[in-house]
Amino acid sequence: MERSSALSTTSAEILATGLLLATLACVVLRPRNWPEAVAAVPAAAIAIGLGTVTPAHAWSETKELLPVVGFLAAILLLSQLCADDGLFRAAGDVVARVCHGSPKRMLGGVFAVAAAVTAVLSLDATVVLLTPVVFATATRIGARPRPHLYASAHLANSASLLLPVSNLTNLLAFAASGLTFSRFAGLMALPWLVAVGVEYAVFRRYFADDLAAPAHEPEPGEETGVPVFTLVVLALTLAGFVVTSFAGIEPLWAALAGALVLGARSLARRRSTPGELVKALNLPFCLFVLALGIVVRAVADNGLGDGIAHVLPDGSSLPALLAIAGVAAVLANLINNLPAILALLPAVAPAGPGPVLAALIGVNLGPNLTYVGSLATLLWRRIVHAHGTEPELGDFTRLGLLTVPATLLASTVALWAGLALLG
Repeated sequence: MERSSALSTTSAEILATGLLLATLACVVLRPRNWPEAVAAVPAAAIAIGLGTVTPAHAWSETKELLPVVGFLAAILLLSQLCADDGLFRAAGDVVARVCHGSPKRMLGGVFAVAAAVTAVLSLDATVVLLTPVVFATATRIGARPRPHLYASAHLANSASLLLPVSNLTNLLAFAASGLTFSRFAGLMALPWLVAVGVEYAVFRRYFADDLAAPAHEPEPGEETGVPVFTLVVLALTLAGFVVTSFAGIEPLWAALAGALVLGARSLARRRSTPGELVKALNLPFCLFVLALGIVVRAVADNGLGDGIAHVLPDGSSLPALLAIAGVAAVLANLINNLPAILALLPAVAPAGPGPVLAALIGVNLGPNLTYVGSLATLLWRRIVHAHGTEPELGDFTRLGLLTVPATLLASTVALWAGLALLG
């Protein structure tokens, strides 16, 4: 590997690891609510300046991430525009109406909506836009909110297995897998269904007392109409993902087209301002992803990459896939799932799509064990706190211990079966 002679191997390893840990600590603690880029950008500059990563490697990493980050920005904008058009409020109204005052039925409705929103609009939409709707819907029927709020957190991770657009980790894995959009979805459909099913079974049992508490039919009132135009644009955008994938075009353009249509409509109706649309792109977070990629590349170039390659098994046998998923889950809880997938992909991508998808299962399901495993979980915790409910670490950890090993095992077995059947 290339490395500046200014640092010894040991010094470079220590510095690169220290920069990553310091960046993650700032992301978790977020002093003064500063954006994540405030920590990551200086860390990337230090890594380049002191020679823990060469400028050539840093630029190579940035070029690989740019299409992914552009896609992320477009999806974030699309999600916000769907929220502005009332899509999430309408979903909450449907759940409240269908559950007929039953907390158990509401849990099923929350699972269905959260799984669909996560799959189509990404886990960020579930955490940021759906969680407040879930809280409001539980309050509306007098149900205890705990089961439904924890469901939105878990499904933001567990239900993000299905599509390349469901999670930033998926976008990164999709780019490295060589799969088409439809092929990726086909292979991950069964692991996705299994993970959601296991989560639902555990939640029904774990929150049995909360779900047995009395509730009532929603009070009659003004309901949000279903935004048909928005749903049609969303469906066409999903179809565009498949078409662009087969045509060898970046799916960014399909996401951008959908966002432009809804954005132009929102501006014409004066529901949004240009400044609000730019804010929805969350450019500081996009910059954070680019900078974090450089920091992780520095760590990988200075020992982590070789260590991961040494630990991971070869091939796509069931034991190998289980081992890869397990290592990925552990790594996600140690250094967060985004750095984890960035570090894992160079080691698993040469072995084919099976190991890549197994690593993805690990980094998506593993974070349900700890708060720090996923940025989305940390964000969910802040949102729940802002609504006057403090999530309990004991509940979160116990739910993680009950769901993570089971979903990892079941989803990885489902992936192995899909690879065997679909080839």
